[in-house]
Amino acid sequence: MRREEIETVFSRAEEALEPVFRQIEQTERENLARVLSAFREQRIAARHFAGTNGYGYDDIGREALEKVFAKAMGTEDALVRPSIASGTHALALALYGVLRPGDTMLAVTGRPYDTLESVIGLDEGSKGQGSLMELGVRYRELELKDNAVDYPALAEALKDRSVKLCHAQRSRGYAWRPALSVGQIGELASFIHARRPDVVLMVDNCYGEFVEDREPGHVGADLLAGSLIKNPGGGLAPTGGYIAGRADLVEKCAYRLTSPGIGREVGSYACGYGPFFQGLFLAPHAVAQALRGAALAGEVFSRLGYAVSPEPGEKRGDIIQAVRFGTEEKLVRFCQAIQFASPVDSFVTPEPWAMPGYQDKVIMAAGTFVAGASIELSADAPIRPPYIGYLQGGLSYAHVRLALQEAVERISGDQGEQQ
Repeated sequence: MRREEIETVFSRAEEALEPVFRQIEQTERENLARVLSAFREQRIAARHFAGTNGYGYDDIGREALEKVFAKAMGTEDALVRPSIASGTHALALALYGVLRPGDTMLAVTGRPYDTLESVIGLDEGSKGQGSLMELGVRYRELELKDNAVDYPALAEALKDRSVKLCHAQRSRGYAWRPALSVGQIGELASFIHARRPDVVLMVDNCYGEFVEDREPGHVGADLLAGSLIKNPGGGLAPTGGYIAGRADLVEKCAYRLTSPGIGREVGSYACGYGPFFQGLFLAPHAVAQALRGAALAGEVFSRLGYAVSPEPGEKRGDIIQAVRFGTEEKLVRFCQAIQFASPVDSFVTPEPWAMPGYQDKVIMAAGTFVAGASIELSADAPIRPPYIGYLQGGLSYAHVRLALQEAVERISGDQGEQQ
């Protein structure tokens, strides 16, 4: 395809997406209003941005940030720390904080994201590392049925009194399925709590924050976990993760983060909290930009004959756009185009490699200012049939558009896979 033809495809796609874009903007306004209310309620001032050192006792910035975050997530409490290294670390802290030997973890949305397999103990390579299963926690999973929670199977599984925690993954991860909506999570919470009020519903909230006008905490989820270099960091948070939920559960997770008897009372950060506060304030806008870019990707690649998920016009529960390329060659070219169109490391050519924590070779394109930040534009994929690429992020819609044009140019010599 010539550049003029590609531009025509993009322009027509944008015309078709106008109603979608308007809805995204409305959601952004509603989310920003909630975040702004949290800032006002905590009387955030410049003094909250200052760094601390040592033990970090009486760190007013840390404490205020956690209160603002809890309000934004619709929860009683939150643990928001630079010392949480990643989304996987946050999820692991939540699991280890709640589960005890003899308890059962029940994954209700199928097999969790690849990096959690080692945490649970499903990966042979993780033996001897202190996985949940090694410590005496049992594990069961329920497959999705028609891309939804299998409620009859869940009702039967909850009869097992050892079930202590139900894990639900909001995002699609590396699966060809819709992300869970907040409404679906609310239904799941009501179903579980009506039968077993003692069971904790924990939601992997990665890639889902601020996509809708409510969070899982608003509809009954007991515990949420995620990364600050994804949606809620707004592209400014340089590191960190969060756990939010019921106050008693967050407290247990804090004891796992530090130690029993100490919990959340310590933890300094010398660099200061300004980027975390500002990133949270900008997060609704950053997510809206990413959603516009994802919608454009879905519309364009659908018009070019590729299978996409979500499909154009479909309601979104996360910022991820999946495209089924059908061959490894096209998938790799797509990811390399995203890297080339990045502001950082554009000269690097990503190749598939055996990345720690993943079961297949993975290709990752992420020319980001914050290393690995997937609220900035990135693309990645496991190298396995049917060779699905996962695009996420984009602090600027214009940047996503330019990157997608580059990707289409690079693969347009091939016939798209028909849906």
